[in-house]
Order: sequence, then C-alpha cells, then structure tokens
Amino acid sequence: MIMELGYQNHYHLYKRSTLVTIFLLPFFFTFTHVFSSSIYPELNPIKPRHSRLLRSAVQRETPTSQLSELWSPLENQGWKPCVESKNPTLPEKSEGYIQIFLDGGLNQQRMGICDAVAVAKILNATLVIPYLELNPVWKDSSSFMDIFDVDHFIDVLKDDISVVKELPEDYSWSTREYYSTAIRETRIKAAPVHATAHWYLENVLPVLQSYGLAAISPFSHRLSFDNVPVEIQHLRSKVNFEALIFVPHIRTLGDALISRLRYPQGSAEEMDSNYLQEVIDAGDKKKPGRFVVLHLRFDKDMAAHSACDFGGGKAEKLALAKYRQVIWQGRVLNSQFTDEELRSQGRCPMTPEEIGLLLAALGFDNSTRLYLASHKVYGGEARISTLRQLFPLMEDKKSLTSPLERSLIKGKASVLAAVDYYVGMHSDIFISASPGNMHNAMVGHRTYLNLKTIRPNMQLMGQLFLDKAIEWKEFQQAVVEGHQNRQGQLRLRKPKQSIYTYPVPDCMCQA
Repeated sequence: MIMELGYQNHYHLYKRSTLVTIFLLPFFFTFTHVFSSSIYPELNPIKPRHSRLLRSAVQRETPTSQLSELWSPLENQGWKPCVESKNPTLPEKSEGYIQIFLDGGLNQQRMGICDAVAVAKILNATLVIPYLELNPVWKDSSSFMDIFDVDHFIDVLKDDISVVKELPEDYSWSTREYYSTAIRETRIKAAPVHATAHWYLENVLPVLQSYGLAAISPFSHRLSFDNVPVEIQHLRSKVNFEALIFVPHIRTLGDALISRLRYPQGSAEEMDSNYLQEVIDAGDKKKPGRFVVLHLRFDKDMAAHSACDFGGGKAEKLALAKYRQVIWQGRVLNSQFTDEELRSQGRCPMTPEEIGLLLAALGFDNSTRLYLASHKVYGGEARISTLRQLFPLMEDKKSLTSPLERSLIKGKASVLAAVDYYVGMHSDIFISASPGNMHNAMVGHRTYLNLKTIRPNMQLMGQLFLDKAIEWKEFQQAVVEGHQNRQGQLRLRKPKQSIYTYPVPDCMCQA
C-alpha cells in the first residue's frame, strides 16, 4: 500500500507542477526511444493513406445498442481452467541440475520458462531458475528475479518439481561465461526445435547422470506441443497461467496505470494530492470506466522485414531497404512479392492509421479510452497522429506516469513489456495490430480467463485497404461481418499449434 501511494502521488505531483515539467524537459527527450513517441529522422512527413475512410471515421456515430454489445463481456463458453495434476509427486532422488539459457523478448522467454519446467519434470531433474540472455535489440539485462516473483514461482511448483535459485557451490563453475569460451561436455547445444520428450530422455538424461548437471542453450521452442503426456501439458499451463506472476513493483505500477485509465481525472488543478484515496472514494461513488489495450506492433524491424510499402515515400523505402541489407543481408522472403500481393495475403502489419480505422469500424467511438502498449513505433508521433485523431483519449506509459515513475524503469525493455502485459490482462478488451509473441501470449492467457480479445482478420483488412474507392458504410459492414467470430470465441488447438496460444483442450476442461 505504501509503495502504491508513492506511485500515485508522484504521478499527481507531476500533473500539478508545470515548473517541474519544464525543468525536466531535457529528461523527457532522453527517454523518447523507450516510449511510443520515438521519431525516426529518415522519414518525411507522413500523410494519411486512407483519407476518404479517415474523414468518415472521424465523424462516426455508434448506436448505443452496438456499443453495449461491443463492450459486453464474453458469456460462459463451457470450459474452465484445468491445470492441476491428479497426484503430483516429487522423485525421491533428483537426477541432477538443469540450467536453461533463454534468449528473445519477454514473451518468448516466458514460453521458454514453461518448457524448462516441463523438461525438468520429464528428466526428474532440479531446475535452476532460468538465465535470461541480454537482449541484443533492447540491450536489457533484466534477470528472472527482476521480472517474475521467484518465491511465488517456487511455491506454486513445489509439489511438481524442485526449483533452486542458484547452483550449489560444487557447480558454481557452470556459468554463461564458462560455456562461451569453449566446447563443454555439460552443454547441450543441439536440441532440435520442438524436440520430443523421448529426445530429452535419450540425449540429456545421460549427461545429467554422468555430471550431475546439464546446461541447455539455445532453448527457445525446444519442446514439442504434440505427443506429450497430459500431465506435462497441464504442468506447462500451470507455469504459464499460475506460477509466473510479476514482481510487486511491476504489479503496483500496473495497478496505478489501470486506476488512472478506469478513473480518469480532470485537469491538474482539480486533482487532490492524495490520488489513491481519491480513486478509492471514486470507486465507491461511480462506476469504473472501460478501456481497450491496443498492442501496436509497428517497430522498424517489423516494418523492414515485412517489405511492405507504408506510404512514407521514397525516403522511407530506401531507409527500410538499407536496414534489410544491414540486418538480414537483403535475405527477406517477402521482398520477392509486390506490396499488393503481400497485402492481399494479409502479410503486411497494420499501421496506426489502419488499426484505428478497424477499431472505428467495429464501433469504438471517440470517447473510447485506449491504452497504447508498444515499445517503439516506426515513424513516431508523425505516424501515430491519425490514430490519435480517431481516439483522442489515447494514453500510453508516458502520458500516465510521472518522470520519477519512468526513471524506475528506464532502459528496461522487459520490465516495460511486463507492465504492458499486466495492463493488457486487466483491460476490458485487448487487440493487437499484428501477430507476434505478445499477441500470441495475450490471446492464450485471456482465453484461459475467458476475456474478450479481438483478433484482426489480416487478409480481409489487407484486401479492404487495397480498395481505394471503398465507401465507409461498405468498409464498416465488411469489418463487422469479418470479425463476428474473432472476439474471444474458443478455438481448439490443432496439431503443431502452441498450447500457450490455444489452451483448449490441454489446459482447460469442459465445465
């Protein structure tokens, strides 16, 4: 509670003091690369690509009945969480210690942690809290314990596997540096993608039995989703949905943002310094507001790798082509297709303007409170401005936090992603502009809790945006019809699909 009061009061003081804001102006500019207003100098001023639709969307009016249906929570779909093992037992003797080194972003690492627990169970081994590699893109050195509540993690899994925070002294030599300098017999580096449980028993168990330890790297996507024992699938789900919760300070900041979204205040002069108490009082007197979380996955990597045209002119095309050459030596599959071919197949990420038009067509009006969850937006405010025109009540981490709050998470991309994940899980509706790890993780977790989540029909949207003569009414009707069954309805997992995105039936039982 004390920490929460601190968060709320610092935000409040920030809103009240223009002198402090002016003093900290240089501070803001040093952080623009962290938040969604990052601007790339190679871009020319960006004009709307769908001016005809945009003009109509700005003037839209949504009937009350449509709004009511849009915001209504999902009905019970006949499934419930089902992750507990019937008779969880620990082996009498552990075969040894399993070390896991995880690369990628936060959500990819999250899935790797779940698989690490499963592999430890398969091998009757003791899991060492996984090591999170330094992210080469975001340069974030956050550890497992910086992001996840390690004591909760160990406690939830205590009847399933043994977990230790670090290796005992006898194995202290087994470090990341040790494996980076030479070939080591205790390192497993040939684990195939989507390896079977049998592969681990054949190839890793002997190493464990010989040395008492096995270190696996790389490990992302190294356990199959098919032909895995039911109890292992339940355990993976239990880790993902029950054992992995964020550390208290991330949850506290997330709760502060959620309160500010649900109970928006007036001008700075109208706010009382004890913001938290004001929110508590408001909760007693008025109904909490609703909000949508939009994960706007539109960074430079995404834009360049898609090989699509985003309307930034010749300068943008040259900049992205140069970036593709530097990062991937020009070897990008989509480069062999035209922009029209890519869009008609749904292979182009939606721009802020396009996802705004999708939301507007679905019926979200300009009073909708929108939380923008993103790390960087290619083009910065120049590209976001059309989305803000459609949704003037749009917020992000920067607009909802004080400089002091931002200083606590400065340069920590994984912590920022964790805050977005937490806010996303507490939103009324979640939507992602493009598929990806964050989208997949949120779809699965919100399915598990039966929360409304909109999955854009990328192929339909690509084809609609190619039609430059389409009128707003026709566009709106096509969008509504194309998304009727894409708003959180349960879908059974198919072979090779991830249980973390499709938790039915592996993680859920029919009620």
